[in-house]
Amino acid sequence: MLKKNYTAVTEFILLGLTDRAELQPVLFVVFLVIYLITVIGNVSMILLIRSDSRLHTPMYFFLSHLSFLDLYYATNITPQMLVNFLSKRKTISISGCFIQFHFFIALVITEYYLLTAMAFDHYMAIYKPLLFGSKMSRCVCISLVALPYIYGFANGLLQTILMLCLSFCGPNEINHFYCADPPLLVLACSDTYVKETAMFVVAGSNLTCSLTMILISYIFIFTAILSMCSADGRHKTFSTCGSHLMAVTLFYSTLFCMNLRPPSETSVEQGKIVACYIFVSPMLNPLIYSLRNKDVKEAIRKVVQKKLFDK
Repeated sequence: MLKKNYTAVTEFILLGLTDRAELQPVLFVVFLVIYLITVIGNVSMILLIRSDSRLHTPMYFFLSHLSFLDLYYATNITPQMLVNFLSKRKTISISGCFIQFHFFIALVITEYYLLTAMAFDHYMAIYKPLLFGSKMSRCVCISLVALPYIYGFANGLLQTILMLCLSFCGPNEINHFYCADPPLLVLACSDTYVKETAMFVVAGSNLTCSLTMILISYIFIFTAILSMCSADGRHKTFSTCGSHLMAVTLFYSTLFCMNLRPPSETSVEQGKIVACYIFVSPMLNPLIYSLRNKDVKEAIRKVVQKKLFDK
């Protein structure tokens, strides 16, 4: 129920991970290092894929967009978080908060379905290799990337509009380090039933739907791998999927813990700790795909050799 005689909130205060002053500089250094590794890793991956013609294939086309999403995803949250570690007044304007909120949801849902598209790419390459060239044309690949972006940003816009329909008139302290659903809903003065329902439907359906499609793709992939006569062939084929499986496991395990709980003071406090893992996936993905991929390692070796010979 909307409170009467309220004063509309014009800014929020992000309480962050902890209120212990002695930990702020330490956390600043830790998250700055994580962010720098994330930026360097993902930018390097994008530039490497663009510069090496051998990496101009559907798998690396999708991987370059995954790196872009991870970079954008981390940049949406980390700079504000780093500033707040060193600031006494950890404020964010209401418009800045909702912009951050919108992009967080949009990028997460986009990544759900980009990972799904990558699973489909593996399925086509392994289960139907003879049709791969015709079925995974450039036009198809662009469509498989464009649709997640359109769908993800449409969902983000819808969730932001529903959040804007709520009234914020009381406490303005967000018990989190970024503008997330549960802590914002705890602060709302008006009825949050519609927004909470939409949050659970969107989070639950997209998590379940995308993960189900990935699992179905891998059932067919594993069936094809197990039917191979050569053990060496099975190992090589499975290793091509290993990086994607690790990326999916990191991303989805964190988001299942974050999203599928009702908003309350306890769940928000627990959610802050779990939410720290959202920085892990963008940081590790470039490492996972480079260390486990011979083509990427070869491309890196060529770049390093070229730089050395140029000197």
